[in-house]
Amino acid sequence: MMMEEITAAFPAIEILQNEPLAHYTHTLTGGPADYLAFPTNVQETKSLLAYAKQENLPVTVVGNASNLIVRDGGIRGLVMILTKMNKITSDGQTVTAEAGAAMIKTTQVAQAHALTGIEFAAGIPGSIGGAVFMNAGAYGGEISEVVTSAEVLTPEGEIRTLSNQELDFGYRHSSVQDYHDIILTATFTLKPGDGVAIQATMDDLNAKRAAKQPLDLPSCGSVFKRPTGHYTGRLIQAAGLQGFQLGGAQVSTKHAGFIVNIDHATATDYLNLIHHIQEVIWQEDQVHLETEVRIIGEEPTQK
Repeated sequence: MMMEEITAAFPAIEILQNEPLAHYTHTLTGGPADYLAFPTNVQETKSLLAYAKQENLPVTVVGNASNLIVRDGGIRGLVMILTKMNKITSDGQTVTAEAGAAMIKTTQVAQAHALTGIEFAAGIPGSIGGAVFMNAGAYGGEISEVVTSAEVLTPEGEIRTLSNQELDFGYRHSSVQDYHDIILTATFTLKPGDGVAIQATMDDLNAKRAAKQPLDLPSCGSVFKRPTGHYTGRLIQAAGLQGFQLGGAQVSTKHAGFIVNIDHATATDYLNLIHHIQEVIWQEDQVHLETEVRIIGEEPTQK
């Protein structure tokens, strides 16, 4: 009866039951969410969180699901996908974007207003919330360098504005990961530039990305963090693992730091392949490859 209660409480919000998250992840893998909601604004997000707390439902928040693996057992409780919260505005030298806005679209808005500093993110496929959560980076730039503040919803239901310092950014890390806040908006402070030059830089970086990365196949982006003193892709190549396949998941033949779905892979295929790569690289090089991709959800039930 819970589904009837939720939809009655939130008639304006799209809510699905037992929805496969494979429909939303960039790997095209992942088990079902008990309840999947698509809030369109801050108030709806806040109300859903309050309802879940009242009903003792666990809450999981997802953005564009580009650097995410959801295990095949799916996710219990309420999952919120924030991609309908996607407004982007510009004022002077700032760009403010809602959590579900695409990072790529945000860089385009900056370019349209001749604002420079965020070009490095022109090809990052995630959402703003995910980019801040992970301190996403590319081509020598990181989100931490351009974010002035982020508005978050705490697990207790309080809306707070966190400064760059309070976000406590590190390599693929922010304080949001530690305190389980929900990012609502982020504000970027940029510099005036030349729109044509900004576009040229973005085009150049996107051409480099397309030349090196398997953008034509489903993947979760860069799988592993860069270990100190090494390049992940080179380690995997040197170990003879490029092109290695388990189930439908394969170490990309274009870039060994990526795992692609080439034949109806499951999340379990992905995780088995990740563990295999970690074991081989440890044996060969005594280097521990730490995952950059976020892995959530439950193991599938054994039949």
